[in-house]
Amino acid sequence: MEERIHYLLQQFTAKKLSQAEREELLALAVDNNSLLSDEIVKMIIAEEEHATDIVDEKWNRVLNKILTVDKPARSPKRILMNRLKWAAAAVVFIVFSFTAYISLQKKKEHVFATDVAPGKNKAVLTLADGKKISLSDALTGNVAKEAGFSITKTADGQLVYNIDESENIDDTRVNTIATPNGGQWQIRLPDGTKVWLNAASSMQYSLNIGKAKQRLVKLDGEAYFEVAKDSARPFVVETDKQLVEVLGTHFNINSYYDEIVTKTTLLEGSVRVLHKSTNETEILKPGDQSIVSASGIEIKEADVDEAIAWKDGYFKFNNEKHVSILRKLARWYNVEVEYADPQAKNVIYYGTVSRFEKISKVLTKLEQTGKVRFDIKGNKIIVYKE
Repeated sequence: MEERIHYLLQQFTAKKLSQAEREELLALAVDNNSLLSDEIVKMIIAEEEHATDIVDEKWNRVLNKILTVDKPARSPKRILMNRLKWAAAAVVFIVFSFTAYISLQKKKEHVFATDVAPGKNKAVLTLADGKKISLSDALTGNVAKEAGFSITKTADGQLVYNIDESENIDDTRVNTIATPNGGQWQIRLPDGTKVWLNAASSMQYSLNIGKAKQRLVKLDGEAYFEVAKDSARPFVVETDKQLVEVLGTHFNINSYYDEIVTKTTLLEGSVRVLHKSTNETEILKPGDQSIVSASGIEIKEADVDEAIAWKDGYFKFNNEKHVSILRKLARWYNVEVEYADPQAKNVIYYGTVSRFEKISKVLTKLEQTGKVRFDIKGNKIIVYKE
C-alpha cells in the first residue's frame, strides 16, 4: 500500500497521473488520510536534509481538515471531479506548506561570528620513570625504549608496544597515556589489545601486561577495547565504580568523572561487570549495556551505534538532553558551556553529525529544533532557551 501511494504521489507531482490513477489517488486520499499524509512527509524528507528534526503530526491534521470540510452539493456528474480537486488541493497544500516551513527554518539558521575547530589526535605518554612524551609532537617511528620494550608511533597516529622476546619482563612498572580535552588516541598494548581513547581520558597499564596472570588496566574517561584473546589470562578494566573482566571481546566503557553513571556496552563476546561498592555482578551478552550507579547495576538493550559513534568519527544523539550533549561537545572541542537559561538543559535532540565539523555546524543542527539558541564567545558556548 505504501509503495503504491508513493508511486502515485510521484506521478502526481510530475503531472503524469492517468485518469484511472487520479481516481485511485482520490480514493486513497479519502480512505487512508493518515497513510497518504505520511507518504507526503516521507517524500519531502527525502529531499530535505533537516526535515526529520521538525516533522510532527500536524500534517495529518491539515490533510484531515481539508478532506472533511463541508463542501457545497454538486450534481452526480461533478462529484468525482470535485472530490479529486479537493484531494489534489490537500496534497499541494501540504507539500508547499511543509516545504515553506523548512525553508523558513533554514533562513533562521544562525551565522556565528566565531568558531571552534574539532579535536584531533593528541595525547601525552608518561613513562615509568616519570618522563612525559607529547605523542602529537613526536615524529613517526621510535618514541621511547624501556627494558624489554620499544614504543613506536605509526604513520596513522597509533602507539604500538613491541616486546623484545629476549627479555624476561617481570615487573609492575606503569605507563600512563592521557588525552586532553580536544584529543583522542589509539594504542596497541604489549599483549596485542587495541584501545581507542576518547577525549579527556587516561589509562594506566603495567609493562608486564603481556605476561601477567591478570591483564589489568585502569581507566578514567571513555575507551573502546578490542581485547586480544587469551583464555588463561583475563583482561580487567578498573574504573572508579566498577571492574569489567573479559577474556577476549569488543566493548566500550564510558566512565567520566562528571557523569553520574558508568556505562559499559558490549559488542562481541562476554564480559562480567562487578560493582565495586555493592559487589553486585552481571554478565553482559552482545548488545547489552550495563549502567552502574551508586545504587547498583541496571542492564538494558544498547544502542550500539550511539555508544561507539565517537570512535567511528561522529556524534549520535538518541533523544538525548542538551545538558548531556553539551558535556560531550565540551570535551571534544575543548570549550566551556554556560547556560543563560537553565531550562535549555532539558531540551531533547535526536540526530547525528560528524565529529570533524567545526562546532558551529553541530550547534546549527541543535538549533534546528527551534527550542535552543547558541552564541560562541572565544572558547565559551552560551546556551539560550527559545
